Amino acid sequence: MSDLMNDPVNGPAHDILLFDMFGVIARHQSEDGKARLTALADVPESRFWEAYWGLRQPYDRGDIAGFDYWRGVADALGTDFGPHRIARLIEADIASWSSVDDTMVALVEELAAAGRPIALLSNIPEELAVHYEGRHPWLKHFQVRGFSCRIGHAKPEPGAYRWCLDALGAEPERVLFVDDREDNIRAAGASGIRGHLFTTPARLREALRLSA
Repeated sequence: MSDLMNDPVNGPAHDILLFDMFGVIARHQSEDGKARLTALADVPESRFWEAYWGLRQPYDRGDIAGFDYWRGVADALGTDFGPHRIARLIEADIASWSSVDDTMVALVEELAAAGRPIALLSNIPEELAVHYEGRHPWLKHFQVRGFSCRIGHAKPEPGAYRWCLDALGAEPERVLFVDDREDNIRAAGASGIRGHLFTTPARLREALRLSA
């Protein structure tokens, strides 16, 4: 990745842009998708989401695969989903996270065309990573793709940021991290990486001094 440091950039010369995916380029879990998941699980909604998120970090980090994750969710709920229902839950979970923000995809492609160094750091399980790789060619624009399920670290763990810096071959002050969660921005800051709290594509453009 040493060549990355010499690429031309459109904007501040010291910035390598490190993007979060969900909530920035891809959209958060859809309401319809969430409703489908709770219907498939057939348990009270509040209990379902407590179990879903309570076990999500090991799943995102790649410590466990999809079937083991959903068996753990079932155990936490005091039920048994069975192999067929788990397969349907995995499919529904992927679908619930599958929508992207076309405006942000266009910005990624614009930055790549301008030669701006861009990288990705996403908390994502393997099944969802495979789904995105098979359907979204814009992922090829990221010179580094830090998928949590493959790097063994999930935000806001310090190792996630260290992995990206090592893969980029960059000093932390040369990296600008774009994420929609304040806890992830703070964790990046603890590693010396500057942060931009994402709210809208327009405000990100303004921060990057890009015209629409």
